[in-house]
Parts: sequence; structure tokens; C-alpha cells
Amino acid sequence: MLQFRASLVLKELIQASPKRSFSDIIRHKKTLPNAYFYSAAYPDGRISQLKTVCNGKPFIQALAGRRFLCTKTEGAIEPAEPVKKDESVQEATADKRRKAGILPSLEDLLFYSIADGQERIPAHKFITALKATGLRTGDPRLKECMDMLKVTLKSTSDGVMLDRHLFKKCVQSNIVLLTQAFRKKFVIPDFQPFASHIDTLYEKARKLSGGLVADYIPQIAKFSPDLWAVSLCTVDGQRHTVGDTKVPFCLQSCVKPLKYAIAVHDHGTEYVHQFIGKEPSGLRFNKLFLNEDDKPHNPMVNAGAIVCTSLIKQGAGNAEKFDYLMNYLKKMAGNEYVGFSNATFQSERESGDRNFAIGYYLKEKKCFPDGTDMTAVLDLYFQLCSIEVTCESASVMAATLANGGFCPITGERVLSPEAVRDTLSLMHSCGMYDFSGQFAFHVGLPAKSGVSGGILLVVPNVMGIMCWSPPLDRLGNSVRGIQFCTDLVSLFNFHNYDNLRHFTKKLDPRREGGDQRQYTFGPLDYESLQKELVLKDTMWTKVSPTECNEDSSTTVVYRMENVGDGN
Repeated sequence: MLQFRASLVLKELIQASPKRSFSDIIRHKKTLPNAYFYSAAYPDGRISQLKTVCNGKPFIQALAGRRFLCTKTEGAIEPAEPVKKDESVQEATADKRRKAGILPSLEDLLFYSIADGQERIPAHKFITALKATGLRTGDPRLKECMDMLKVTLKSTSDGVMLDRHLFKKCVQSNIVLLTQAFRKKFVIPDFQPFASHIDTLYEKARKLSGGLVADYIPQIAKFSPDLWAVSLCTVDGQRHTVGDTKVPFCLQSCVKPLKYAIAVHDHGTEYVHQFIGKEPSGLRFNKLFLNEDDKPHNPMVNAGAIVCTSLIKQGAGNAEKFDYLMNYLKKMAGNEYVGFSNATFQSERESGDRNFAIGYYLKEKKCFPDGTDMTAVLDLYFQLCSIEVTCESASVMAATLANGGFCPITGERVLSPEAVRDTLSLMHSCGMYDFSGQFAFHVGLPAKSGVSGGILLVVPNVMGIMCWSPPLDRLGNSVRGIQFCTDLVSLFNFHNYDNLRHFTKKLDPRREGGDQRQYTFGPLDYESLQKELVLKDTMWTKVSPTECNEDSSTTVVYRMENVGDGN
């Protein structure tokens, strides 16, 4: 395995005589035992200098370079060959060098990007740098890394410091994900500035005082009007939360798109829409009214949601149906909190005269599949409305929709692409009660609101967001939630039509530094990343320092940048 001893190289360079050239150091490289250094070879024999950073300033400027390689100072390996222009020759050379074992491992590169020239790092420095990327230590994808970190720290003398070998032992099981995170290859590359913007929008909406908490369901009426929370989860599993994000609340109507997605996943679009329409009703969500075909207008109003409930696990008892749906929702939430409020369920059933009236009307019009027990369907409908989530777990559900049916934090396929597409289409046109048209016009994103104060918002291919604040406007939508969603799209180009050519530019958090869109993610495998990090025109450069509450020291993170002529 490569011994990347950068500190010995820097020491020799600093102590070298000003008259001694970098080429002389390379010709006398036996004076650097066990050291490894970056060099670049050219057809005319020139050697580039090593660009590095000391106390925040470069002390050796690099010449115009085309390729940086990692060259071993001992053994029978010859100096780097001249760079070939032909791409196939470059690939063959890369394979040859990889087999020769001269490439630094991803673990080495990650360690030195965090260590800032030190031989050992405190564990909290790694954790702080990790959180700056948007990943959590509790992310299921990092379980092996975090478990090994705990075990490894117990075996150290001080329980804090990690050298390169211990660090590699901890991160090797999750190195590809970690490398992608530290290279800013996630959908939101500069995550901390983005999170700061979210906090600002949260504070702005928090100052609003209008709206009333729904009182026709006694359990919902008990919530404080001051509760306000926003959570987001990107399609790469980056997380940010602010406010009362761990307080459980019932999904209410926010469950409607989720159970519709499950119904389409199980039966397909054509079967489901034999019983339910696709058009906005133009009426209140609880009206006793059907379309001209005697079907509910869409699955986002009560009549359509009741019929949709009857399509799931037909022939099974309510207990089996409930367990089936709960398991599905837990998968969508990445196995985070999904509970049930029996008190809310009892309140729903006791105060559900309007929904019973809708149920009997649907039964009269033969809207249910043959053999459906309407009262049992209503019981299950009330139970699903009473399922509890937190803002954090619901944001993962929304992110699963944003991610085409794959849960971002588990990688599990939960819903079919067809189910997600149809769900987002109906959320966009029908998801916000009588405000759906206005919301589609001003915000331009799929969303679903509920009378408990939640708004499930999806930014396709980017993230899912859950806003929750109990005070509602006259149309039944969260006052603070509507304000937050409107401000979000005013600041960022998340509106469905913000990316039209010649349109007014907004901030695009999907672009690193606002310059270019991050489409070149590349294959997520070890060798491809290793080759990309070492054998392309790249070098390590410093990124803005980051700070975290758990760590008062400054954490330095590095990223790989292209080296252009004249650097």
C-alpha cells in the first residue's frame, strides 16, 4: 500500500537552498527516504513544481501542468513516462500504474485532505468535516464506518486521536460514499451556505402570526400555534433541520399522495384510474361531489382518497392492510420515525360525519371495487390519517419521491418510477386544496398539505422538504409553510420553469460556486474514483473553513480542482 508521507516532502522543500531547483530535489530523491511526492512529466523533459499550502499561503507556485502523478521514491519503478495525447494510451498507462501499486488509496487521499499536514487527527475533526458535507453520523450508509470508529477509539491510548492507519481502518467500508461527499459530488455541493439560506427563510416565516389551528379534530386543536419546523433531505442523503423537527404530528391529508403511490405501484396507473379521476375538482376537499363519470375527481380530495384506500390489499383484513401500509411508509422514511396516534384516530372517527356521508355516497354510486366493505374502508382511512411522523422522517419520504422511488438514505427501491411520476403530477395540480392553482403558478413544485399543518414539498431530482406549523389559513394550508415555500422558490431556481433559457437568474445550489452544473458524477466504484483523483489534471486546493458546535477548532476540507495553464 502506498505510503503517502507528504510532511517529509514539505520539510525537505522548506529546508532546501533557494538555489536548489525542484528538479535537483527529484534527481536526488534518495535523500527523501520513504517519501512520496507529486511530479509531472512532459515531452520536453520539464518537471512541474509541487503546489502546496503552508499557513494558508502557497509557498511554491506550480508551473503550467497537464498531469499530476504519484511517484514512489524506492524500488524498481521508473520515473513517470511522458504524457500521451491519445486517450487510449492514457488509459493503458493508468491501468499499468494501478497494477504496479503506485496510486495512493482513496483512504490516504481522504486522510490527508482532512489532516492539514498533521500525522494524526482528532476524531471530532473528521466528524465535523463530515457534517459540513450534509451527511449525518447516523446515516445508515455510514453504519460500518461509525461502528468501527467507536471500536477503534476505544483501542487508542487517549480515545481521541487517529493516525493514518487507524483512519483507513475506520473509513474503508464506506470510502466511496465519503470520497463523493468530500469531493462535493452531491446534488448540493456547497451544503453549508445552502443550509444557512434555509435557516434565514425559516426565521422570516417564524415571525408570521396569522392563521388558526384546526379545531374540528380535538387532538389537533391541542397543538401550540408557536410550533414551527422545516426539515430537508436531498436525493444524496444530505440532511438539514431547523425548529421543532422532532415533535410527532399526524400526516392527515399528507398521507394521500403516499397511499396513492402505493396503489399505483401495486396495481398500475390504468387500474387505479378506473375508479378515480385525474382532474382538480375546483371544490372544497370534503364536498359530496363526483365528476361526470361518477368518479372522485382525484386522489387528493377526501372522496378520491377513500376510494384509493379501498384499492390497497383487497381481500385482506384491516389489520393486515394497516401493517402493510405502515411497513411501506417506514421504507419510504428510511426506517426513521413512523408511529400511530390512537387518540387522533378515535377523534377522527367520532367527528367524521362528513366522511361517512361521502362513503355512503360513493357506495351508492358504485365507486368501490366489488365486494368492498365501506365501513371497514373508512376505518382504515381514519387510521392512515392518524399515522404520526416527525418533520425529519417525513422529509425522507418526500426525498424518496424526489429520488424516483429510491430511499436516499438506504438505497432501497420502494416505489416504481410510474408510481412516482403519477403521484408528483397529481400533487402538482391538486395537492394544495383550493390553493392548488395558485401554488402551482407561484411555487411550481409538487406538494401536499394537511390540516395538521404539514406541507410535503418535492423538488424532483434534488430534495424533499417537510414544513410543519399548525396555524392554517382559510383554505386549510399552513400559513408559515406557504410563506416558506414561496420564499424558497423566490431565492432558488427550483420552480419547474425557472431553468428556461433567458430567464431571470436565481441562485442554483446545484452548482458549485454558482458556475457549472454538477452532471459529471461518474461511476461510484473505488477504482474509477482512485483513477480520477490521481491521473487527471487535478490537485488539492483549500476550501472555506467550516465550524461546528461540537468542535471549536477550524476544520479544513479540500477538494479536487482542474489545474489550468498559467496557475
